[in-house]
Amino acid sequence: MSEVHSAITAIEAFIPEYVLTNPTLSRMVDTDDQWIMSRVGIKERHILRGKGKGNSHMGAAAVEKLLQKSQTDPSEIDMLLCCTVTPDMLFPATANIICDKVGIKNAWGYDINAGCSGFVFSFSTIDAFIRSGRIKKAILVAGEKMSAIVDYKDRATCPLFGDAAVAMLIEPTTDPNVGLLDYENHVDGVGRKYLYQKAGGSCYPPTEMTVKRREHFIHQEGQQVFKYAVTNMAQVAESIMKKHHITANDVAYLIPHQANLRIIDATGQRMGLPADKVLINIERFGNTSAASIPLVLWEYENKFIKGDTLIFAAFGAGFTWGAMYYKWAY
Repeated sequence: MSEVHSAITAIEAFIPEYVLTNPTLSRMVDTDDQWIMSRVGIKERHILRGKGKGNSHMGAAAVEKLLQKSQTDPSEIDMLLCCTVTPDMLFPATANIICDKVGIKNAWGYDINAGCSGFVFSFSTIDAFIRSGRIKKAILVAGEKMSAIVDYKDRATCPLFGDAAVAMLIEPTTDPNVGLLDYENHVDGVGRKYLYQKAGGSCYPPTEMTVKRREHFIHQEGQQVFKYAVTNMAQVAESIMKKHHITANDVAYLIPHQANLRIIDATGQRMGLPADKVLINIERFGNTSAASIPLVLWEYENKFIKGDTLIFAAFGAGFTWGAMYYKWAY
């Protein structure tokens, strides 16, 4: 009997309407289109606007579209995980809030914070529950309102990030030719020195001074993050290919985390892939953190053929990084 593993059987997204372009951004901070494009390859990013609209607003909208698209009743869902670094609030979990908003009452779930590697870490987690036989239908929401923690006075970080949410229905399969076949994930706590949000947690609770010092925003030491990302994201993707004797010719597409066009290019080159096998949308969406790989899957959904070999590769705060060997399931 074939081994049970996980497959994405439907995918939907919510993209905020407002688009923040480089020319508009250049009127807010000392930057310009040429500077941004030459360093990270981003022209625009979508931003969620509106009082009281947080991550769950986008996540719930994506889940509602997903349930309708897949003709799934909310009562059928066993688990909902939300991967995010921008929850609505510290507690309750944004996963719980999304469940309430869409009428999912028979499921359990929680949030996973793994930075920009949130999708690969969370999909790995759901796969373990599905392989155990405890879960039949799970929803993975990858959602980020990065604009909530971006300092729009910091020219080094504010051009990078955008907002989006993607919801995926994940179900068991015994077909060895589709679904999640393997993954490799890592953490290295050295990353806490180079990419973090200092205030707002238990070490540095909010005070008047933490606000004045702008410590509730993203702090990133770009050169250090770039160095680790280029090395580790490429290395883990290469590792999983070697483990399964996958050649560049076998890979239909690499779907990398959309952090920086130079990091993406370096990863593809190290894997020996031509540019047309590396899928990107960073130019129009920016870095949407945990949502970035799913956002590419959603946008290029009609490009994939059942059985296509896809490699997912991510790197994020922590540091966290991972890769997945996945075969498209529909």
